[in-house]
Formats: sequence, C-alpha cells, structure tokens
Amino acid sequence: MTYAADSFDRLPRLPAWVTSAQSKTPEDVAFLSGAALSHLHLVLNDESLPQNLLRARLALRAAEACVMHQGRPERAADLRDAVAFLLPGDQPGPAGEANLLWQRAVERPLSINALRRVLPGVDTDQIATWRDAGQGPPVSLAAAVLQAVVEDRPRDLATALLLADAALAQALGWSHVLPILALGLKRGDLRKSGEELRLACHRAITAAVAEAIRQAADLSRRAGRLRDVAPKLRAKGAAEAVAMFLASDAVAPTALTSLRSDRAARRFCDRLVTLGAVRELTGRDTFRLYGI
Repeated sequence: MTYAADSFDRLPRLPAWVTSAQSKTPEDVAFLSGAALSHLHLVLNDESLPQNLLRARLALRAAEACVMHQGRPERAADLRDAVAFLLPGDQPGPAGEANLLWQRAVERPLSINALRRVLPGVDTDQIATWRDAGQGPPVSLAAAVLQAVVEDRPRDLATALLLADAALAQALGWSHVLPILALGLKRGDLRKSGEELRLACHRAITAAVAEAIRQAADLSRRAGRLRDVAPKLRAKGAAEAVAMFLASDAVAPTALTSLRSDRAARRFCDRLVTLGAVRELTGRDTFRLYGI
C-alpha cells in the first residue's frame, strides 16, 4: 500500500522532548502536560484529521482501559463485537456497555444534558455537583472531579473517568469529550487523592496525548487514502458509506443501508480493502467488521 509522499507529515509531530524529558519536580510534570495539551490542541484543528473517527477510536481504547480496571478479560476486538451486532432489545453485557458508554459520550457535543443521557442512573444535579468539586487550571479541575466521583461511586470508574475527561475538555474549550485521562491513568492512580492524584493526571496526560497524536497521524493518512479513492466508487450510496467509515471505529456491512443490499455492501467493503482504503478488522470469514 502506498500513500502520497506529503501525507506522512500532514500533522505536526509532538516534540520528542515532551515525552523524553525527565520530570523531577511537580512544576516539570505540569509544564510537560501543558506542552502536550497545547500541541494536541494544534493537531485537533488540522482540517485533514477526521475528528469523529479519532474520538471513536480513542473511545474504544478508553472502554478497553475501563474494562481492564474491572479485571475483565475483554479487549478491543471483543468490545467491537459486543456492540456491532446488537439487535433491538439485546443487552450488550458489561464490556459492551463500557464501549457504548464511551462511543455515545464522544458523539454528542459536550453539555451536562448530553452527559446525563449517556450516564445511567446519574441526574443533572449530581453531574453539576461533581463538576463544581474543583477549581483552578484544567488539570487540577479534572483531578478534583475525578476524586469526587470516585469517592461517591468507587465501583463506577468508567463514570469517574468520563466526567474527568469531560471536565478537562470543557476547561480547554473543546466541543466534545476526548478520552485522555481514561487512556493514561492506571488503576493504582485512581486510588490516589489530592496532590498525588493531580500529579498522576499530569503524567497520564503527557503519555495519553502522545498516543492520541500517533493515532491522529495514522487516521489522517488513512482518511486521505479513502478520500483519494472515493471518486472511483460508482455504487449508488457510496458517498454516504464513505462518510460512515470516516466517522466510525468499525462498520458492519449490514450498517451500510445506503447501498442496495447486504450483498452489495459486502462487495463494497471488499472493494475498499482491495483499494487499500479500509481494513478488515476481525480476521473472520463471516460477521466481519471494517474500518479505516
């Protein structure tokens, strides 16, 4: 598979010193996480980046992290399967619920009402109380929210991480939740409080931003390839199908309702694989999933 030569460096790279520098003091830790967030903000404003797809891919990673915190064995492929083939009325199970929680959270513009709709058993007043638990710079605020939710709901780490990332995104002026703290924090970090938790959040942000930017660069290249081949796709409904790939972590052929039939959708997906525009994600002969 080949790409245009200029596509490899389309997004600005995170300076190496951000992740390689030795953080000896709390001030160093805070400075490096601030530099990482500043660079991520620059990346997120790049027009070549498929924003919805990046959020969906990071949401899958956040769900995987939450499942691991629970001591469950499911990983990304299991989480995809748990959601992709649900029928109306089906229950997704604990792993599927974690994936649905994060996918729905990153789809909606950030607001208290949007968070209430994706968080079962949590009302608007409670979210507002947690949100007002802290003050100060964005990371300090997010750490305070995280601590408040963990203290109130120690067994519901997914809600705590989601609301912490929502607080961080809101403080930074982002329009949507972007999973960052959920990617970088370890289970042991979630037992910390006060200054220790704040420093753990700074360190987690530096590591998670590096991963997010690598993911963004990869998705930007792959999205560019899909956009390049899109004019060659003559099937009726192809434009709508391409738009779905540019916004979704994984797509089942049956979800491509703009195409004429399930058979046509499978042929369309196989054509995109042949053109190097998407990948088959499962390695199976049946019940396949495709994504950029």
